[in-house]
Amino acid sequence: MSVDSEQPETGSGASHGLSSAALPPVGTAILEVRDIGKHYGNIIALSEITTSVRAGEVTCVLGDNGAGKSTFIKILAGAHQHSDGELIIDGVATTLGSPREALELGIATVYQDLSVVPLMPVWRNFFLGCELTKGVGPFRKLDVEQMKLITKSELAAMGIDLRDVDQPIGTLSGGERQCVAIARAVYFGARVLILDEPTAALGVKQSGVVLKYVAKARDRGLGVVFITHNPHHAYPVGDRFMLLRRGKSMGDFPKQEMTLEELTAMMAGGAELESLAHELEKTMGPDSEIAKTIKADSP
Repeated sequence: MSVDSEQPETGSGASHGLSSAALPPVGTAILEVRDIGKHYGNIIALSEITTSVRAGEVTCVLGDNGAGKSTFIKILAGAHQHSDGELIIDGVATTLGSPREALELGIATVYQDLSVVPLMPVWRNFFLGCELTKGVGPFRKLDVEQMKLITKSELAAMGIDLRDVDQPIGTLSGGERQCVAIARAVYFGARVLILDEPTAALGVKQSGVVLKYVAKARDRGLGVVFITHNPHHAYPVGDRFMLLRRGKSMGDFPKQEMTLEELTAMMAGGAELESLAHELEKTMGPDSEIAKTIKADSP
């Protein structure tokens, strides 16, 4: 992915992005979980979760607050170890010891807070902790021009056209910052890209921008895990949907077996909404606006 044929030296801990040839064929399972569970003492956070993440596909993990999405992310990202079941990477049952180990296997996580430094330029954030250097010994220094060139090139490859990579990343919109984080993960070798609620704090237009780049990452051959509570954001880009509720899976469905209406109904808890509407009718009357609204939302 380098712009020049001559590779500059890199700083401590830096690595170069994998070439697209290093990605497995589309449809190949890179990461699988089989009956994964996590408990903290007597508290069961996750139980019997099964799904797969395949090259060139988006697996959407949906659930409301408290459904177990955060615990699931941490297991895939290497921050927590699973208590039960199997985590399989490239066909091998694995227990990840740390986020660093996950990164070395090509599993990158973009968290909601993005971990960017708002006052630093875009290119500095792109290479933060993995800076390129040139020269040797006491004459070694940052290769600023090369980092700027690569940042602009990699963003352009994702379809992101920034006027100036010298501008502070804090001046970008929320959607643009998410897209820079996605491009960075792709450059530094991600084969599986985990996105933690990337559209949660964004408006309609910016959410659309992020979804476009989620599709771009998928089209480049990555396996994408898209964590969200919004079925209307998940359905346009998703190839597989795994729904969580109170730490348990409600099912793992390929797109051809699930319509948007069915996905929304499962997320909303159709039976619970209908029961609530009946309760409100009893206490507030069938003509109350709240009862009408909830009844209209019930599948």
